[in-house]
Amino acid sequence: MTADYNGTWVMETNDNFDGYMKALDIDFATRKIAAHLTQTKELVQNGNEFKTKTLSTFRNYELNYTVGVEFTEQTKGLDNRSVQTLVSWDGDKLVCVQKGEKNNRGWTHWIVGDKLYLDLTCEDQVCHQVFKKKN
Repeated sequence: MTADYNGTWVMETNDNFDGYMKALDIDFATRKIAAHLTQTKELVQNGNEFKTKTLSTFRNYELNYTVGVEFTEQTKGLDNRSVQTLVSWDGDKLVCVQKGEKNNRGWTHWIVGDKLYLDLTCEDQVCHQVFKKKN
């Protein structure tokens, strides 16, 4: 049985977000605004189907996917690239690989207790984020 990701998750920590955004070639002004935001994630999981929303006062991002099915993701509002995305299970972790013009790009989600962990990677940068489940 895979983990239950359903719920609303509020950001608690966001380490090395600037380094990650630099690796994605995000401009200075956008990086400075984004660094001060608190994100909320809304995740709806139905088996291997996920509907996700990342919400903030600056910009929102929606991503819907099925685990194990590769798709073309348009990162509009993030770094505005087109990447080939594949999300897979690794035990209870969700592991995403995004193939495109940047190397080592993707993310990993996992849950421990009432915390949702997210590692974002691009090139040689890793951003560590922690979210707490909202009751």
